[in-house]
Amino acid sequence: MQDFEGIRPYRDDEVAAVIDRLAADPEFNHAVCVFLLPGLERRAPALAHWLMRLYLKWQSRRYRNVAEFQTFLTGHMARLIDDTIEELTVEGLEQLPTDVPYLFISNHRDIFMDAGLVNFVINRAGHETARSAVGDNLLSRRFAADLMRLNKSFVVERSASGARAVYAALSRTSHYIRHSLAEGHSVWIAQRQGRSKDGFDRTDPALVKMLGLAYRDDRLEPGELVRQMHIVPVAISYELDPCDRIKAHELFVTDREGSYSKPTDEDLISIVEGMSGYKGRVHLRFSAPLQGEFADPQAVAHAIDREIVTGMRVFPTHVQAAREQGTGLECDTVAPLPEVEARFAERLTSCPAAERPYLLAGYANLLRNRQEFNVA
Repeated sequence: MQDFEGIRPYRDDEVAAVIDRLAADPEFNHAVCVFLLPGLERRAPALAHWLMRLYLKWQSRRYRNVAEFQTFLTGHMARLIDDTIEELTVEGLEQLPTDVPYLFISNHRDIFMDAGLVNFVINRAGHETARSAVGDNLLSRRFAADLMRLNKSFVVERSASGARAVYAALSRTSHYIRHSLAEGHSVWIAQRQGRSKDGFDRTDPALVKMLGLAYRDDRLEPGELVRQMHIVPVAISYELDPCDRIKAHELFVTDREGSYSKPTDEDLISIVEGMSGYKGRVHLRFSAPLQGEFADPQAVAHAIDREIVTGMRVFPTHVQAAREQGTGLECDTVAPLPEVEARFAERLTSCPAAERPYLLAGYANLLRNRQEFNVA
């Protein structure tokens, strides 16, 4: 038996107390004020924080369970989509019955929005929201951990050190995913640890090996394991990446110095930027559940990659970046939008010249992905 107490999402009976704790957290209060009351936060921060504390305490009495809290968050997610996304399109959900729990595995471009968008669109299509995997590196602040676990996230213990501790953490994650699916809850997890910063979306075979740990005693072949878990690859395409300059800077420093030391608040900055930044058009494509026979975890990872790369939508920003790089790669795409063109030009201009090739690669490599998988 696995002990999931330290990694599981919060239960219904814990919701009110957690919201009370969030209301009393000054750092969380400030962050929410910046997002919901930006004008008042600038002019009268003390008043903004007092009003927010009252608001959150009222919410703690209004929302009695996780489903009600998620309904509250869905309204804000809808507003976020309206404010930052020009058009959100979805493909493939019609082939997924709503009474089956799925393991959604997507490419990973944004810390919050990837799982947030998947949950938003599946819920609108009649599915229960999924339990989402989040690394403990993002939960260094108590308010972040509380907020994520209120929103049906479970913790992936990446900070474990030592072979036995690492294996125990991976096994706990695997068993929790199996436990969730067996209970009828879908799960979302990224195809690899950390966001794709260079635009190459590739599934880490170690992820597939981790998923299999909970099924070791069943001695399942890889194909049967895949079928039992109902693995659904999800391709998420952003026309503009609000964090492209942050990613380009990290890649530039890593190439120049051999490593990158992330500032303390960079993940939090990336979460806020990814949520509030303009994204142009966004497309989600859900594949049918994986089927077939697979020789090993590498073959499963390759099949997931093929579905994700095939499902990615090519936007004008990707084609323009490839042209700027002189790759010779071209692809049919949708019509450009003047607003997106202006914003992309501004991002290129504001990016330091030495870091610009890395920013362009983050867009242009989508075409390289398609070439590698021979996608027309």
